[in-house]
Amino acid sequence: MPDASAWRIALPRTAAAVPLARALVRTALADTDAPADRDTAELLTAELVANAVEHTRSGAPIELVVELLASGCQVEVHDGDPSPPGNLSARPAADRPDLWQEHGRGLLLIRALSSDCGHRPTPGGKAVWFTLPAQQTGPGRA
Repeated sequence: MPDASAWRIALPRTAAAVPLARALVRTALADTDAPADRDTAELLTAELVANAVEHTRSGAPIELVVELLASGCQVEVHDGDPSPPGNLSARPAADRPDLWQEHGRGLLLIRALSSDCGHRPTPGGKAVWFTLPAQQTGPGRA
């Protein structure tokens, strides 16, 4: 399945996609010497995949791509809907979710916890992505 630097998997368009995606990210990052924060990568991946499952039309394929970089990792979720996922690049102060709503925090988490994020069109829809830096290892670091 994986090569040395990239992992790619098709996901079902069901809730089962989220734990599958988390497991792939955990496995991919376990194979690196200086991995990005696995917990954060799993959380943000789960948010992207859940959004793709919830907001893409029925039957549209979803694909997860995890790329291991010397500087950390990049995770992309491809789906069949060309519509942008919302504003991933701006961090406006007024962009605060209603504390009583159950939805609306995923993109905020991605913007807040990733080193970079965005979306781009693909021939079949779009890819939504984030990057995380490699964790520092050495004396005094876990």
